[in-house]
Amino acid sequence: MRDTRESRLLLVLLIAVAFALITVDIRGGANSPVDGARQAAAAVFGPVENGVAAAVDPVGNAIGAVRDSGKRHDKISALQAENEALKQRLGSDARNRSRLGQLDSMLKTAGEGQYGIKAAQVIAIGAAQGFSWTVTIDAGSNDGIQRDMTVLNGDGLVGRVTTVGPSTSTVLLANDPDFTVGTRMEKSDELGFATGHGDRPLSVQLLNGKAKVSPGDRLVTFGSQADKPFVPGVPVGEVVKVDPSGGDLTRTIYVRPYVGFTKLDIVGVVVQAPRTDPRDQVLPAKPKPTPTPTVTVTATPSGNPNGQGNADIVNQNANADPNADPNAKQNPPAGQANPPAGQANPPNGNANPNPNPNGDPNGQANADGEQ
Repeated sequence: MRDTRESRLLLVLLIAVAFALITVDIRGGANSPVDGARQAAAAVFGPVENGVAAAVDPVGNAIGAVRDSGKRHDKISALQAENEALKQRLGSDARNRSRLGQLDSMLKTAGEGQYGIKAAQVIAIGAAQGFSWTVTIDAGSNDGIQRDMTVLNGDGLVGRVTTVGPSTSTVLLANDPDFTVGTRMEKSDELGFATGHGDRPLSVQLLNGKAKVSPGDRLVTFGSQADKPFVPGVPVGEVVKVDPSGGDLTRTIYVRPYVGFTKLDIVGVVVQAPRTDPRDQVLPAKPKPTPTPTVTVTATPSGNPNGQGNADIVNQNANADPNADPNAKQNPPAGQANPPAGQANPPNGNANPNPNPNGDPNGQANADGEQ
């Protein structure tokens, strides 16, 4: 349709008619003269609208689903991220509880030994540093750490500091073959030197070859001059094997260390030595042995407590009777079996091959008497 003067005039006319109808419809209210035309149009175009809506709605819903799928995917991703965060939080809480327990145990050990310690965390193991049993901790010279300081945890001796950096340090573990520490035996005060053997027990060479040592005996550090590299009284381990003494000047024993060197986390570096030697105070309390219940079984004899059977008791009653038959057979003494039927009990304990037909109380036959 070209833009002409007639078309513009027609458009203005239609707009004027539309405003006029709207005005009449509004003023008429419920009795609007346009109401009949509206109902007729609804009757004609209503079914057409329903059919078009039925055909178009599935397409619209599909388009809406595609449009909203991104939002649902984002919501699912947000829920998954929230679940992961919750799992990490739960795992972190368990790890924090474990670390808190290690820290409490270490502080208790330090308190009993009067050690001034600097807490640190193991952040690396010695695989990248060579073949030695070493670990790296997150404390260095900026934290007051120096070379040849004792390192411990809540269980006992961990090792000694060998290398110090500004913020990290390297610790040589007590189970390293190059590690040696002076030890003292609990109570007996026998001195020796402990050496590491990797994942095997420590070997301790006692200076006294005739020292009396038993499995279960415990050792602590003896201490070094000026308390470096070792402070005294740190628990080392427990004796598990004792080599027999062959008359040598020294004696070797094997000690299971208290510290698990494959599961280190929280450790403490002793930055201040105790004023006095704590001796055996830092050693853990020995577990009390569990009493073993003892059951006593007493056998009750079925016979006479004097060792005589019922037949012996009857025999005694018969002998006590003055009217007893002199031909009655006598029972054997207590502890002897009754002879077979038809044979008398001879006084000498030997069976008489010729029983006495007359009941001779002497237990001998007449024929024997004649002989």
